[in-house]
Amino acid sequence: MVETLVNVIASIFVLTFGAAIGSFLNVVVYRLPAGISLIYPSSRCPKCFHKLGKTENVPILGWLWLQGRCRWCKTIISSRYPLVEAATGIIFLLVFWRFGYSINTLGYWTFLSWLLTLSLIDFDTMTLPSSLTKSGLVLGLVFQIIIGWQVARETGIINQLMFGIGGVVLGIWLLEIIRIVGSIIFQQEAMGDADGKLMATIGAWLGWKYVFLSSFLACGVGALIGITAMGLGLLNQKQPMPFGPFLALGGALTLFWGDWFLSFYLSFF
Repeated sequence: MVETLVNVIASIFVLTFGAAIGSFLNVVVYRLPAGISLIYPSSRCPKCFHKLGKTENVPILGWLWLQGRCRWCKTIISSRYPLVEAATGIIFLLVFWRFGYSINTLGYWTFLSWLLTLSLIDFDTMTLPSSLTKSGLVLGLVFQIIIGWQVARETGIINQLMFGIGGVVLGIWLLEIIRIVGSIIFQQEAMGDADGKLMATIGAWLGWKYVFLSSFLACGVGALIGITAMGLGLLNQKQPMPFGPFLALGGALTLFWGDWFLSFYLSFF
C-alpha cells in the first residue's frame, strides 16, 4: 500500500516536472532559430510584449486559465504550447515507468527532450541547429561513459564509449548513403546534411546496435506518411518534407521497444 502511494506521488511529480521542462522546450523552439536569448527577456506575449505573470506561466493550466488568448491584447496563443508541455510530461512519465529510479531515466529524459526540440524546430524551419545536434552528441557520449563506469569502471567506460562512437560513425555514414541513393532515385535532394548529424546524435545515445533499427523505422514511417499525404493531395512529389521528426520518432521507438522489434524480426529467421 505504501509502495503504491509512493509510486503514485512520484508519477505525479514526474508528470509535473516533465510539463515544466516542456514549457522551457517551447521557449527553445521559438527563440533558438530566431537568435533570441533563451534567458532574457522572460516569457511574454509576442504581440503586446506583456510579461506573463506567475499564474499565466504555469504549464498547461496557464493556457487553460487564459482560454488560449493573451490576457491583455486577446491575441490567440497557439494550442501547441500546452500540447508540447503535456507531451513532454507524458514522455517523462513513460521513461520513469520504463527505467525507474536510475541514471538511465535522467539520461533518457535529456535524450528525448533533445529529440522533441529538434523535431519541432525542423518542422517549423526545415533546419536542425548544429548547436543542438552537437551538444546532444556530446551528452550522449558522456552518458555512455557514466553507464560504463557504473557497469565495470575503466573497462566499462572503454566499452560503452566505443559503443557510442560506433553509433555516431555508423549513423553519419548510413544517412549519407540513404541521402545519396534517395537523390539518385528521386532526381532531387532526398534529405539535408543535418539529418546525418541528428542520426549521429541518436547513435551516440543508443549505440551502433540500434542505429540500423532507428533509421529503418524512420524511413518506414516517413515513407508511409509521405505517400499518404501525396495521395490525399496534401503534398506534391517535389515538395520538401522535414525528415528530422521521423528520425526522432525512430530513435524514441527504438529506445522503448528496440529489443522487441529485433526479437520479432529475428523470429522469422
